[in-house]
Amino acid sequence: MDSSKRQNIIFNIVAVICIALFCMSIAPKTLQNDTYYTIKIGEYISHHGISDLTTDLYSWHNLPYTYPHWLYDLGMFMIYNHFGQLGIYISTMIFSALLGISVYALSVKKSNNKVVSLIITLGAIYLMKSFIAARAQLVTFILFVLTVYHIEMFLETHKKRNAIALIIIPLLIANLHCAVFPFYFVLFLPYIGEYLWTWLIDWDLDRRIIGGVYKIFGKVVKRETVQIKCQEKREKIKFDISERQRKRKILREHPYKIKLHKNKYVLWLIVIAIIAGLTGFLNPAGNGAYTYLYKTLQGNTTASINEHLPVVLAESPEFFITLVMFLAILIFTDTKIKLSDLFMLVGLTYLSIKSRRQVSMFAIFCGPILAKMIGDMFQKYDKETYLKVLRFFSDWFGAIILVCLFMIIATRQIKPKLSEDYVDANTYPVEASDWMLANLDVKNIKLYNEYNYGSYLLFRDIPVFIDSRCDLYSPEFNADKEKGIEGRDIFSDALNIAGISVDYQSKFEEYGVTHVITYANAKLAMLLDHDTRYNLLYNEGNFKIYERMINEE
Repeated sequence: MDSSKRQNIIFNIVAVICIALFCMSIAPKTLQNDTYYTIKIGEYISHHGISDLTTDLYSWHNLPYTYPHWLYDLGMFMIYNHFGQLGIYISTMIFSALLGISVYALSVKKSNNKVVSLIITLGAIYLMKSFIAARAQLVTFILFVLTVYHIEMFLETHKKRNAIALIIIPLLIANLHCAVFPFYFVLFLPYIGEYLWTWLIDWDLDRRIIGGVYKIFGKVVKRETVQIKCQEKREKIKFDISERQRKRKILREHPYKIKLHKNKYVLWLIVIAIIAGLTGFLNPAGNGAYTYLYKTLQGNTTASINEHLPVVLAESPEFFITLVMFLAILIFTDTKIKLSDLFMLVGLTYLSIKSRRQVSMFAIFCGPILAKMIGDMFQKYDKETYLKVLRFFSDWFGAIILVCLFMIIATRQIKPKLSEDYVDANTYPVEASDWMLANLDVKNIKLYNEYNYGSYLLFRDIPVFIDSRCDLYSPEFNADKEKGIEGRDIFSDALNIAGISVDYQSKFEEYGVTHVITYANAKLAMLLDHDTRYNLLYNEGNFKIYERMINEE
């Protein structure tokens, strides 16, 4: 084995260890809101299968519902059933590490600069640290990164195994998290866009149209002088096209800023995307993989949930700094960028500004693009420094120093989490749930609860008014045209009741609410404390429980 190959292998091993340690250290121990309903739904699937997943089982509204990530739910329940809450925490650490390693692999594939790829990967994971949680999106992040990796590999090597992977991945996404299924095909667009752009340029459409006009004119007009003139014009146009092609070839070999490359295998990529599009039907949600995202965007839930709101650059310094780095490199250096990468960068920047949730996509896909650009800078301006750094950390002494450094960082990050609870009793009604299960017939009451802790209540087998499955409670999803059931905007009602922007008493009468649980310092609690129609049953910690005196005027 030659020394350069040995260096690459050792550094890759060191990089993977460091990335895994860093990613696992930032994984949260405290369970997230969505994790609770995920486990509960997985429990049902484990016991009853997936043949009847058309009705919601956990709210008391009896709503129609198709479970969008049944396979992930089942997997999380299996982990929870065998290993408990510790198993969920460890699984989050493992998925986080796999995500980091996938981003590193894509960065190395694009840049071929392992040192820069390691640094950029750590930055990308840090940028999206708030999105790392025991949620289905963590697994689909990994699958999306692998999608771009296999697209790049297929266009480069044209191997069938990459094409097969690009068909298997959407099948997994459709069953793990069908809500994001359409985004899989968005990842193909930059490559298809680059091909179409170069195809249009190479076709010289304007000159060909003019040449066609002269050809037709020469045939229609029988005068010899006109025909000769048209033939001369056509010859001149052919020469112009030939000159254009020569200049384009020179420009593409030595581009100013944007590198163009027309890869004929993009046509096969389009065929793969069409085949992959059919995999969306292979899940219990039927056509949900194709309609779920559209319905979500049509509804009002995205305007009320924090992660769907637009990015404020002043409040997102990491995102802002990353954008500045891209602009600085493109403006003040002669570093080039592939047109497909530019399409990806511009598109994800726009999506991120429109919705905070897309910052996660920006990090994992634009990070490797940034690694490519910085790697090109080192290759041109300071290649020797890169090689020295690579040699140092590929040596056993440097490798041990780097691994030990990340072990210290990981230990400092993980150690405070050891004293944390898996369930935050300040956020979720842990003791209040114990009290309700002991003192109330929870299956026969209609409990109003707030959005933020509904998932924990259903996890405790307490039917809820609402939980973090916001789509379920919006009219776009809970209408059933076949049964003549109109959609209900329970989501808006829940938020308006909590914010005291509607008459809570009339809403409670409309829904038939019998009991109310709320944060002790909530606006609603302050009103109910002075409302004689409500009897305070429980007042411990951060939560209060009231009984609505239905017969009382």
